[in-house]
Formats: sequence, C-alpha cells, structure tokens
Amino acid sequence: MKSLALLALVLVLVAGFFALGGAKWLTLAGLKSGLDQLAAWKDASPALLGLAFGGVYVLVAALSLPGAAVMTLAAGAIFGLFWGSVIASFAATLGATLAFWSARYLLRDWVQAGFGERLKPVNEGIARDGAFYLFTLRLVPLFPFFLVNLLMGLMPIRTLTFYGVSQIGMLAGTLVYVNAGTQLAQIDSLGGIVSPGVLLSFALLGVFPLLAKAVLRWVQRRRVYARWTRPRSYDRNLIVIGAGAAGLVTAYIGAAVKAKVTLVEAHKMGGDCLNYGCVPSKALIKSAKLASQMRHADHYGLSATAPQFSFRQIMARVHAVIAAVAPHDSVERYESLGVEVLQGYGRLVDPWTVEITAADGSTQRLTTRSIVIAAGAQPFVPPLPGIEEVGYVTSDTLWDAFAKLDAPPARLVVLGGGPIGCELAQSFARLGSAVTQVEMAPRIMGREDAEVSELARQALARDGVDVRTGHKALRCESEDHGGVTHKYLVVEHGGAEQRIEFDALICAVGRAARLKGYGLEDLGIPTERTVVTNDYLETLYPNIYAAGDVAGPYQFTHTASHQAWYAAVNALFGHFKRFKVDYSVIPSATFIDPEVARVGLSEQDAKEKGIAYELTRYGIDELDRAIADGAAHGFVKVLTVPGKDRILGVTIVGEHAADLLAEFVLAMKHGLGLNKILGTIHTYPTLAEANKYAAGEWKRAHAPQRLLAWVQRYHAWRRG
Repeated sequence: MKSLALLALVLVLVAGFFALGGAKWLTLAGLKSGLDQLAAWKDASPALLGLAFGGVYVLVAALSLPGAAVMTLAAGAIFGLFWGSVIASFAATLGATLAFWSARYLLRDWVQAGFGERLKPVNEGIARDGAFYLFTLRLVPLFPFFLVNLLMGLMPIRTLTFYGVSQIGMLAGTLVYVNAGTQLAQIDSLGGIVSPGVLLSFALLGVFPLLAKAVLRWVQRRRVYARWTRPRSYDRNLIVIGAGAAGLVTAYIGAAVKAKVTLVEAHKMGGDCLNYGCVPSKALIKSAKLASQMRHADHYGLSATAPQFSFRQIMARVHAVIAAVAPHDSVERYESLGVEVLQGYGRLVDPWTVEITAADGSTQRLTTRSIVIAAGAQPFVPPLPGIEEVGYVTSDTLWDAFAKLDAPPARLVVLGGGPIGCELAQSFARLGSAVTQVEMAPRIMGREDAEVSELARQALARDGVDVRTGHKALRCESEDHGGVTHKYLVVEHGGAEQRIEFDALICAVGRAARLKGYGLEDLGIPTERTVVTNDYLETLYPNIYAAGDVAGPYQFTHTASHQAWYAAVNALFGHFKRFKVDYSVIPSATFIDPEVARVGLSEQDAKEKGIAYELTRYGIDELDRAIADGAAHGFVKVLTVPGKDRILGVTIVGEHAADLLAEFVLAMKHGLGLNKILGTIHTYPTLAEANKYAAGEWKRAHAPQRLLAWVQRYHAWRRG
C-alpha cells in the first residue's frame, strides 16, 4: 500500500511539472530568457535562491525529469564556478539517491523475484565490484544518469556506497558543465560566442568523455596491476604462447613490424589445424570421395568398379600431405622471418613474465610488454562410464592410431553429429567401414537450418552411414566371448536402451579450450568455457590477450587468423589506437559431400532473433555446369532485408559450396548487395554462376510490375 502511494505521488509530481509548463524552463532557451530575473533574485537573497535552486535540482533528478544538464549549466550561470559546483554536485547526488531509493522500494523485490536466476551473474558482479562499476558509469556517461540511478536501485549495492561513489564520480563532469554555464551567462553579443573562454569551456564538453575514458582506463590498470611489480625493462615486445593458426599469425605480424617476438610451442608447429584437423581430414575426405566416384563411375559413362586400396597407404598419404604443408608453419620459416621460436611449455608468472620449460626440464624466464595466449582447444571426451576401458580415439588421435591399420575399422561408431563427426562418418563409410553415427539432439548439424540438416542426413545415409539422432550415449561395455572381446556403446532412445557393437569409437562431440597449465588461475584471469576477453581481446590484464579457439566465440582456423591481427596490433600499438574485433561476417563450412557453407544469418538464426527477412532460393539442379559435372544437387539460399538487396546471410549446399561462398563473404564485408552480384560477369559454364542466378531470382521477385505494365503498353503502341 505504501509503495502504491509513493508511486502515485511520483506520477502526480511528474504530471504537475509538465502541466505547469516546467519543461520549457529546462531548455537552453528557457535558461537564457530567465537569467536576468534569476540574477536579480540572487542579488536580493543569494542563500535563499541557492536553497530553492538546489531543491528544484534535487526534485528534477529524483523524478528523472529531462533537463539535469541544463540545471548544471544554470548553476554555473547563476552562482559561478565554486558555489555552482557545490550546489549542483550535492543536489545531483541527493536527487540521484532518491531516484535510486524509489526504484529499490518500488521495483527491486518484484524484479529479483521474477528474474533473479537470470540476474544472478549481474548480482554477483555488483556485490563484488559494484562500486567500481558505478564509478565507471558516472565517470563516462555511456548511459543516461537517470537510467543508472534506476537500474542500480534494483541491484545489491548499499545506499551509502551509491551516494558516495556518485558524489565523487559525477564531480568531474559537474565541474565541466558548471564551467560552461559560467561562460553562457557572459554571452551578450555575437562576438561573445567566439570568445576564447566560451570556446574553451564548450570544447571541454566534447573532450571530457574522451579524457574520462583515458582516466578510467588508467584507474583500471592501476587497480589490476596493484599487487605486481612491473619490470624496469623488457626482454621482448611480445611473447606468444601456442603455434597454431592464431599464434603463428600473431607472431608473423609482430615480426613484420620489427618487434622482438618469441613464439612458444610445447608440441607441434602448426597446431591442431595442420596436424590433426583441417589438413589431414581434407586429405582423407579426398581419398574417400575418389573411392565413392569409382563405385559410381557408371554415372559418368564409365564402368563402375569396387576400389582396391590399402588403408595403410591412404593414411600414409594423409601424413605425407601434413609433411608437405608443414614447412609453411615450420620453426625454420618463422625464424627466417625474425621470430624467436622456443620449444617448451609457457606459463605466466606475472603479467609481464613468462617461464618456458623445455622438454629436458630446463627453464628460462623472459619479460615482455605484451603476451598473447593462443593455446587452442582439444577434443572433449564425454565422461561415459567404461569409455576408458573399451578405448576410443578422437579427431586428434585417430591419425596415428589408425596409421598402421591395413583396413579401416569394420564397425565404427562416431559419437557426435556436428561438422567433424559428419565429415569423419561419411569418409570412413566411403572407405568401407560400417559406420553408426550417434547424436543426442533431434538432428545432425543442429546449427544449420532443418532442411540443411535433413539433406546432410540423406547424403550420409546414401553412403551407408546409420545416422541415429535422438540417441543419448549412456555407457560403454565390453564382453569376452571365446577369448574375443566385444565392445558396445549403450544408448537410450525412446525410453529403451540399445547396444551398438563397435571395433573402434571416435569421440567427436566438440572441442574444449585449453585453459590449464598456463598460469591463468595464478593471475586470476577469468575463464569460463574460454578465456574471458573484451572487445579488444584483452583479458583482465590489458597487456595480456587471447586469440583463437582458446578465446572463442568461434572455433575456425580462419577466425583464429582474423583475431590474430587484432591481438597483434592491439598488443603492440594499443597505447596509440585499439581496434575492436569485427565478427560481422564470419563464414563456415562443413566438408561433407555435398558441402555445406554459410555466412551470416541462417533462417533458424533470423527466426530465433526476431529479425525480419526475405528469402531467395536458387536450385543448383538447374545449373548447366552442375548438370555436366553430375553434381546437380543443392541450392543457394539468400536472406535479405525486406524490400532491399542487402544480404543478411547465405547458405549454400552443393559441390564446392565453400568456394562459392567467398563471393557473398566479400559482398557482405563491403556492403555490396545482390544487384552488384547480378551485374558482375560470371564465366560460363561455372558453378559460380549459381550466385548470379540467385541474385537474378531476387531481382525477378522485385521487378517493378506497374512500370513493366506501362512498358508493355508502350511497346504495343510502337507496334501500331
């Protein structure tokens, strides 16, 4: 009842303010028109006017009325810099505290009761560092102050803390506005507008946010580094931990701009992509595709034949491909570029010191201005009972584990329905394994649209993969029959258990960032599923960065390289200019047959986010080159802004889809619409024409029908 009465009072006061025309006095024009009268009142009774002005200011701030900035200018114009600052500072803080208290009294219990679980991380952060967060908002007004007052009232921060931090945090901005107000009062002619004092005072209004940000960043650094002793000099400009895609590109850029760079790698140069991921998997996919084409050679007018091969030789080729690519990422190459490469484990001792432990146990410590953590990720192995006993391989270990097999595993279970699981399942099925793919979700490739998932399932099924979606892995078991060990994966589906026998089990359920062993926990650097970074890839410590899979949010080699540019430039030149990472256009591809490639929004994404779109679709089965190649399947699907040709997202399913996607990636990156793609000459006959024809479908759907009707009449008239 009391809260309702308070709410009613607030509404009455706000309504009365506007009904009595109070809003006109909280504008610059209103302030200028009343300055003479206010000056007269001040001369007659300065103390009384000061109390009255302060009271009105408190009321304006407490009721969150527009015009607090004008009130601050007025304080300077009427009372001068000193007394204007005193009155405005205390009045603003008192009013803000009343607004804070009102929000707490009226809304906090209701908000916390309804959204408490979602707000739990925010509440914990405010309870821990609320004063600093509030000081940040007060110093750099990213949000209107009245919103800060109301939102803070909903959070677990003490009233006295709110008052004290607000009093201090708003003081600098108050001084700038009051000073500008003192100059406002002195403008009595056009010449006064361009006087140095006025120009300087109002220039401070624009410069202050930039200065405040610089001060705030300095305060944050002081706070973070308080418990550490900074070196007087540094051995290196940059140390990079991890020689995968992110680490290699970071080190390369650092050396290219003549910084002294050390790259630390504990295992193999080139990281996961070269040694376990992109390179070996694509080599295997190529061999498997050729085997499939031989079985279906009659489709091309040739005699179909069962491919004869040694699986050991296929795996030897995989390793030969890795060896052929390896020189691009080798120690020798990077040392020739000017990078110092150290083999060993890097661990952060403090924000500027890295200890490197070599394989022989020897250690050395290097100091550095900046550090980039590019430790990558590793396959996640689900904690299934019995999995260690029956044995398994991952996308990292299968290349060595299968290297000496004369034939692929006869019965293979692939656990996981994501891109890696799908690629491996199809490849081994094409090479002769009886593959069962187990996925807990309702469909494979769940990040894609439902129709894409279904096409992928059909493609895998055609190659013999037994795709079992909606099957939850429970445990692994083994039994001995006549001296022969039989291994089983037990799954649950529809409330019943099933046993799937296998000779080999591949775990492909995702990858987890490598977060242990680098000293992150010793420095207090927050980690969740990845290393926590800001928009500049900075960790808790502004001189320590993270890039690649260890930083997320994407686990793509090309994204790791993309992040590496930002990490390197910010680490070496961030004291001049920092750059936020641009994630606006991120392509991805799954290299099954047919390939699936996407950039930007899918239909699924757009619907989940409530983003309006138009859909344009072109079937590749109509494309001349696809028909000639025997690859007339798939589609190009483009999402655009309703009524416009601006591209929101593209999904391509078909032969060489990942290559075809590049044109749309370029278009989206540089703001080119479908009209530009339609107006570009595409070589005939190529698969790339599919992109042009998709743009043509959009153009046809947006043809100006009224104009065309008049044109038709014109042509009829011309014929007589």
